[in-house]
Parts: sequence; C-alpha cells; structure tokens
Amino acid sequence: MSMGAGMQTRTARPSTYTPAPGHRFNVGDRVVVKRSFPPGHRRTPYYIRGKQGVIERICGAFPNPEELAYGFDGEPPKVLYRVRFPQKHVWPHYGGPAHDIIEMEIYEHWLEPAADTQQDI
Repeated sequence: MSMGAGMQTRTARPSTYTPAPGHRFNVGDRVVVKRSFPPGHRRTPYYIRGKQGVIERICGAFPNPEELAYGFDGEPPKVLYRVRFPQKHVWPHYGGPAHDIIEMEIYEHWLEPAADTQQDI
C-alpha cells in the first residue's frame, strides 16, 4: 500500500532493530540508574538517576543517541531496556495508588545491578 509519492508505509521502512546479543541484564533483574551527571546531551532524565527499577523487557541494540546528537555514528550499538519504576519511589510525595508505575527506556550503560534486591518494587 502506497501513501503517496516518496512516502513509505510503516512496514516498508527498514528497521533499525538489532538483536541484543550479550546483553548484561535479563527481564526481572533489579537495576539502579547511575547517578552520573556528564555534560552535554543525555537521554536519561535527571529525576530517574539513582532510582531502582526492574527490567521489563530488552528492546534491542541501537546506535547510541547520546553520540548521534553530536554527529558521531553512535557505534557500537547499545542495548536498550524498558525499566519499570514504582511512582512512589520516583516521586517522594506521590499520593496516587501504590501500584502506579513509570516505564522508561534506558540504555545499558546507564544501569547497574541493584545492591538492595529486597526493596519493594
């Protein structure tokens, strides 16, 4: 199905997905987002740094957007994860339901294994 001259449908576009061989974390692993504040363009929001979450899925390996932002090729690809965080752990004064969550996609180089695996997540 064509959508017009020069346009491609979603299925016609080439995928940038790369399988994630050698990923460090698995679904269900508890992780902590690094408390790092390097200068420049970063894809990891400040408010989530230092927070503990659980790997919800492995999204694949992609060129590093933090390098692409400066005109580099983004190679080698970085593994991207979807991480689930309880709202109450991210926002100290959160008053909503205890089961509310935030899911965020975070690259592997921003994650560390959680030392406290007993924390309620």
